[in-house]
Amino acid sequence: MSDDKQTPLGALVMAGQGQTDAVAITDSIFMVKDISNAYLVTTSDGDLLINTGFLGNGERNKGLFAPHRTGPLRRIIVTQAHADHFGALPDLKEPETQIITGEGFTETADYFDRLASFLGRRSGKLWASMTRRDGPPPTPPVIVPDLMVSGVHAFEQGKRRFEVVKTPGGEALCAIFVWMPDERTVFTGNLFGPVWRAMPNLVTMRGDKPRLVRAYLRSVEQVRALAPELLITGHGEPIRGADRIRADLDAMHAAVSYLESETIRGMNAGKTVHDLMREITLPEALRIGEFHGKTSWVVRAIWEENAGWVHYEDGTTALYGVPRRAVHKDLAELAGGADALVARARLHMDNSRPLEAIHLIDIALDAEAANAGALTVKKAAHEHLLAQSGGTNLSETMWLKAEIADAEKRLAAR
Repeated sequence: MSDDKQTPLGALVMAGQGQTDAVAITDSIFMVKDISNAYLVTTSDGDLLINTGFLGNGERNKGLFAPHRTGPLRRIIVTQAHADHFGALPDLKEPETQIITGEGFTETADYFDRLASFLGRRSGKLWASMTRRDGPPPTPPVIVPDLMVSGVHAFEQGKRRFEVVKTPGGEALCAIFVWMPDERTVFTGNLFGPVWRAMPNLVTMRGDKPRLVRAYLRSVEQVRALAPELLITGHGEPIRGADRIRADLDAMHAAVSYLESETIRGMNAGKTVHDLMREITLPEALRIGEFHGKTSWVVRAIWEENAGWVHYEDGTTALYGVPRRAVHKDLAELAGGADALVARARLHMDNSRPLEAIHLIDIALDAEAANAGALTVKKAAHEHLLAQSGGTNLSETMWLKAEIADAEKRLAAR
């Protein structure tokens, strides 16, 4: 097993490898594990799917579901416009299958299409090694929904009741969940992120439309009010038991509410976003997992949601298109050259201050891109941060590994 699979999220993403049969959650709900899971619900009047899995996996997923199929595929419901949830749809759709999504699905898909090159480069840094992909990501299929739900869409199929509910939060602005009221079962997709009972990622590292904190909290409240007894997410195993589900939703709501309150308090007290990212921590009783989002990232997202992109501490240059890096060569020259900066960066490393070291190394490498000492310290600083992180947050882990690999590649090229 590679190191990439050691984070809880990494394990979930890779969980479907080697799967030989769909997993029976109940006698009529079956799960195929993929980068994001697909779910088959059987009824006396044909079947429906909730999500389909990723591009290239359609025939595999179709084959895993095949032994459990009971009739025509009446509906496919897609919980969000991310390709890991709908990429396999063309291979699974039948001629009469109705495609149901949330309102805004096509706009979200268009966003990813318009920014495909930009987002692809950023995603590649974080995810290419995880998905064992070389080159650009595959192009998602164009999905034309038959119905986009803006409120609640209720229907019966084979004497089973379903409600498709548009929700204000989620990993995409078009997010929906599926509620089966008679069975007290809810399919949330990635409404609360890819890992259950964990910190949301309100602004992802790869880029995406920002998810607002109050919308996230309202979504938690929306699902909590249903009092579900079985909760089925986009990744991982189902969550069973009304008491456990309620307790977990309470924990997620309390943690994010606390971060919002403390961030607003700090903003009003005159603290900078970096002050608050360093200072705000969750009390032990409120801690939840940090496998996709992190406390400090949520703090920054809340700060910028409320304050915008201008950071007053950056001064006048924040208003113009000349970055601080524009004077890095000047700073290196004034410091006595890149080697002088490397020497000071090593002192920071000796005192366990890798981030301060990286600030100096960035200046040194802008002045002298192939400086061996700077590249060596860059590698060591990122290795220090990786060890310090514990490798629990996948985006952080993959970023740090990518920076280590970049330093190694540039050192080898010398």
